[in-house]
Amino acid sequence: MSTTINGKPIFVKKDDGLIDKTRQARKYQLKLKSDKMEAITSELDPHTESQWFKHSGEEIHLVLKGELEYTVGDKFFKLCEGDILWHDSSKPHRAKNTSDKKVKYITIGTPPTFMIDDL
Repeated sequence: MSTTINGKPIFVKKDDGLIDKTRQARKYQLKLKSDKMEAITSELDPHTESQWFKHSGEEIHLVLKGELEYTVGDKFFKLCEGDILWHDSSKPHRAKNTSDKKVKYITIGTPPTFMIDDL
């Protein structure tokens, strides 16, 4: 998959990323970042959840493997493989794996807000 940054394509291989961060039962990999957007893959072990986030921008989440419960404000969404959720990032949000299997999903966010210290 490629994207453009300043008009030049960038290709990221499956196992490559800019930053890898594992914290408890959560793994995050920043795959690419431009001035306007970023792509992050995330894995949650069974029965774990991310912390709450709230920041400017918007996000799209695509479930690659497993099932994910995603909360945005006071709304709950159950996502299965192939499902996509868009939301305004200024509302409190978090991901939760309520299943017995690992879940893997990708987040595309704009503007880029990924901070390693936030995880």
